[in-house]
Amino acid sequence: MKKLGIAAVGLILVLVLSPVSAFSKGPKHKPIRTPMALFQHVGTFDVMAGNGSAVAEIVDVTVNGKQLVYTDSENGAIGFVDISDPAHPVAQGTVEVGGEPTSLVVLDPLVLVGVNTSESYANPSGELVVVHRNNRKIVAVHELGGQPDSLALAPDRKRAAIVIENERDEDLDNGLIPQLPSGTLLIVDLRGPAKKWKITEADLSPVMDTAFAGSDLEAEFVDINKNNQAVVSFQENNHLAIVDLVTGKTVNHFSAGSVTLNNVDTEENDLIEFNTAITKRAEPDAVAWIDDDSFATANEGDYEDADGEEGGSRGFTVFNIDGLVEYESAESFEHWLASMGHYNEGRSENKGCEPESVETGVYGNGRHGRTLLFIGSERCNAVGVYDISNGSPNPLQVLPTGIGPEGLKAIPKRNLFVASTETDVADAGIPTMINIYRLGQAPAAYPMIASDDDDNGTPIPWVALSGLAGDPENADILYAVSDSFLAEGFIYTIDVSSQPAKIVDRLQVAGASESLDLEGIAVGPDGNFWLGSEGNAGSRKNLILKVDAETGAVLKEIQLPTNLEANARKNGIEGIAVTGDAESEVVYVAIQRAWPNAGDTDGVNTKIGRYDVATEAWGFVHYPLEAEGNGGWIGLSELTLLPDGMFAVIERDKGWGPTTGLNAELKAIYGVDLAAAEFRAFDDTEGLVMIDKTLLRDLLPEMAAASIWTAEKLEGLAVAADGQVYSVTDNDGLDDAPGETLFLRHGDWF
Repeated sequence: MKKLGIAAVGLILVLVLSPVSAFSKGPKHKPIRTPMALFQHVGTFDVMAGNGSAVAEIVDVTVNGKQLVYTDSENGAIGFVDISDPAHPVAQGTVEVGGEPTSLVVLDPLVLVGVNTSESYANPSGELVVVHRNNRKIVAVHELGGQPDSLALAPDRKRAAIVIENERDEDLDNGLIPQLPSGTLLIVDLRGPAKKWKITEADLSPVMDTAFAGSDLEAEFVDINKNNQAVVSFQENNHLAIVDLVTGKTVNHFSAGSVTLNNVDTEENDLIEFNTAITKRAEPDAVAWIDDDSFATANEGDYEDADGEEGGSRGFTVFNIDGLVEYESAESFEHWLASMGHYNEGRSENKGCEPESVETGVYGNGRHGRTLLFIGSERCNAVGVYDISNGSPNPLQVLPTGIGPEGLKAIPKRNLFVASTETDVADAGIPTMINIYRLGQAPAAYPMIASDDDDNGTPIPWVALSGLAGDPENADILYAVSDSFLAEGFIYTIDVSSQPAKIVDRLQVAGASESLDLEGIAVGPDGNFWLGSEGNAGSRKNLILKVDAETGAVLKEIQLPTNLEANARKNGIEGIAVTGDAESEVVYVAIQRAWPNAGDTDGVNTKIGRYDVATEAWGFVHYPLEAEGNGGWIGLSELTLLPDGMFAVIERDKGWGPTTGLNAELKAIYGVDLAAAEFRAFDDTEGLVMIDKTLLRDLLPEMAAASIWTAEKLEGLAVAADGQVYSVTDNDGLDDAPGETLFLRHGDWF
């Protein structure tokens, strides 16, 4: 297979703004290769198991950096977490606040919480609830006259700003604005006792006179600089304003503009195809000051106009306080995430990766200090970290977060960064969580695998890696396949000579009689590929495919015995291995789970099959499965030929993580001697022989140490030509999954 090099193709970015300005264009986002401190994941807090919370949305930290406070809108509460030891966060309980908390800030020892108490969109209401974090008592409540959203605390801690959104009813008039009452910005004078704080309304009349639906501002997010100036986003109006909090006056305001994106995916066809140009309104959500005269916006988009055009430019923008654009990321942020397998194809027709949150922090002191910019992608489950010390953002690293990162908090005084998530798949064992990262001198641990660019200058798209195999001659090359998450089957070439490993080529499989769910790959003695495609009872047959390594064309297609396939269930062929030479090839396949109607017993055994290519004869043995525990059903996920002639299988459960729902308890490699096994026909009257197995390696500790939340699907295992062992997890394409891919290097076991 041909290896693709990194194409030297620049991005073509066009920005349509009022006023029009020159700006720095987004570079191809490849991490900078210079020695510098980077973030390492050190701790995860499960808010469900820890505090009984439903979600963790907005998060803030105490002045000493040792306690986190977060909003739990579903339970009408705020939660507390002790991070004195960031690697072992400790639950500290919750406090109910009398409604839906939408945001909070910590003014030690007080916590200011914006609480939505609205009875309807037409009659919005809300409160500023003040909680003493030491005794957990509510010490003051202030009526706000509308539905609060974002809160911000001034650096001098003398004022706070509260965005009153009064959000629209998306089911009324097709969700078009204006829908009164309008939103606004409130300024809180924090001098004196909390009960006596004065709250005044900022003068946003200049914005109302100019924004396209200015009678309904729907203010979205606010941040405050050291000059007591607040930047406010009006997402649906695609507008930004600068407000002087001392005078309450709007000192500047301007459109957030539109961005032309090149080479993005806009069609939800179960393929990732970066081949379309679009122009979208920015429609920023979160905003964050970088310094006193520039700020960044996360251009999520949240509004569809009367013509059916939806905003959201899939990236972020850096504005000068005067409204001039200093930098535009355009498609580069989304491409960066896609190169790491963090592209959510199910959002292609909407707003793509949806950058929703943004945070900044200055880490280090003096000439060694660095201003870092954090951009959170709600739909791609990651945070991009940039060094913006010199004005233009330079990409440093991507941090996996869990599903739907919402709250970001920089904690520079402790060299920490925190991201909280708002989405869970609780019945599968994936909670909402708070992840903690520490800045250190070690190389970035993530990603472990990423893709190069193709000949068009866009990242080779990939998700949901499954089977893995080594090249028989080149120790630096492995091959992987994608499963049914994509509409077509692909073979990926992986170069493991670098850190992270690089996907350098992608070959589409063509000519199969069935839709494909590729779960296993092996290299045959003639250099072509053998693939295992998992069936699904009633819709897709289990197949063995021989595929041309140059063209991807199917050369041979083999089915399981008819009487066996007739009794198949959902979980079929998962691994494949090949022995022999070109004249005596023997193909082995692992069936993931028991097929009770085919002589197996649920939770007790499954099958490994042997196919002699020359004689077309099938034989089978039973494989003994471990007893089920808290991780749900147990099955096989891979079959790999080892250098000593033995075979290895991956045996795993369905568990995720350590504490919620289905717990990850079994992710292991077992050895079996198939050369000595007695394979019999499926319908042999004497039944199938149960083979023995030997535990080679428990991978659960390695997986837990390398991930933010231990993945369910350990799917691929390969031995390279030099004996080095590798494994990979299937990230499920971010479909109700965190999206983190582990590509583990286990060394030489043999």
